[in-house]
Amino acid sequence: MTREPIDSRGIWSGGDVGVQIAQLGAMGMSPVRRASVILLIAAAVVALGLLFAQDQITLKLRSAYAADDPRHQNYIAGLVGADATSGNSYDVLTNGDQIFPAMLEAIAAGRKRISFETYIYDTGSAADKFTAALEAAARRGVRVQIVVDAVGATMDAAHVERLRAAGCQVAQFNSPAWYSLEELNYRTHRKILVVDSEVGFTGGAGVADHWLGNAQDKDHWRDTQVRVRGPVVRLMEAAFYENFTEADGGATPELEDPAPGASEEGGSIVVRSSPTGGSNDLKRLYLLALASARRTIDITSPYFVTDESSRWSLQDAVSRGVKIRILVEGDITDAMPVKYASRAHYEQFIRQGIEIYEYQPTMMHTKAIVVDGVWSMFGSANFDNRSLELNDELNVAVTNRALASRFLSDFEQDLRVSHRITLDEWQHRGLLNKARERFWAAFGEIF
Repeated sequence: MTREPIDSRGIWSGGDVGVQIAQLGAMGMSPVRRASVILLIAAAVVALGLLFAQDQITLKLRSAYAADDPRHQNYIAGLVGADATSGNSYDVLTNGDQIFPAMLEAIAAGRKRISFETYIYDTGSAADKFTAALEAAARRGVRVQIVVDAVGATMDAAHVERLRAAGCQVAQFNSPAWYSLEELNYRTHRKILVVDSEVGFTGGAGVADHWLGNAQDKDHWRDTQVRVRGPVVRLMEAAFYENFTEADGGATPELEDPAPGASEEGGSIVVRSSPTGGSNDLKRLYLLALASARRTIDITSPYFVTDESSRWSLQDAVSRGVKIRILVEGDITDAMPVKYASRAHYEQFIRQGIEIYEYQPTMMHTKAIVVDGVWSMFGSANFDNRSLELNDELNVAVTNRALASRFLSDFEQDLRVSHRITLDEWQHRGLLNKARERFWAAFGEIF
């Protein structure tokens, strides 16, 4: 049996397994035996794919500078190939009651250009409001450019027709096709809204009704979006054009000239990820964030699935005396297999002294990291391999004590309604859950 090679991202790109399976029926096998052989072949293909998906190298990064060192931001920017900017301002928006009004207000105020990218654009009240706002902007002469992921977004066809009729450019990213099924795994998970190159938004929220409200019940998610002003907005729009160019095929990117901003403590960088295989700049940024800590690391992320590199970095931080707290979603999640994979390493972390909290009221979807109370990172990426090596993502990293303080204030508030996992409790969980964790952990590199 011949096979096409497995690519650098661990995805099997083709072959004649289907032909071989079809031939089994001509060999006189019983249905039961034939089904068993098919299952074994399928399991072998999956196992081989997972084997090749594993990182071949454990990255062991340490930082020459602490997060509060004046040289730290430029040092990190150089290592991940990002432009450091100053003169930016940030407003943290908590949950839909703050997020959606601010974004819709910015769209309503747009006069020249609106660039909008999202993974989820669902049907419902939220979609009605965004479609109406974007449609109105286009009809008053604003250039409106929209990228939605072809898998994550379930836009109503009538909404697409309305937007295009108004003059909006609506493009789907990476539409599935039979001749490129290996690309189905690679999505844009970025959330970017930039209006007139003056104000930008990024974070975890897409366009769907479960982001409405204030995380008041299990049907309304807890999330964070950040409104940004200053030179960093230009870099966010540049990231938008990366996906818009791929999705639209005939884009003419527009960017304003850089404008000097007011003085600001520290600086900001924008870092993207895309499925290039192996480690990339965003993954290195996460590892360097852990390496920069000298006192505290506070992580909020759903789908917290670690690999050998991130587990080494967490252990190395603990060995330096860093206090680490991790806040993740609990049993209220939209991806229970990923939750099981996440829990597979809880005991190891707890034994090391890392505190793990699971948010109880609803789905926790915020993505934020604060290091030593001075350096923060936020954006669309989760702390998992899918975000750091498979999806297109965008994160912003900032040296600013006021911003870090705001994130920490929200973090402490969230801890009040979260459950801290203890070692004794975890060791006495059921055998079925242990088996589920072990099984789903094998898929950690593609989650």
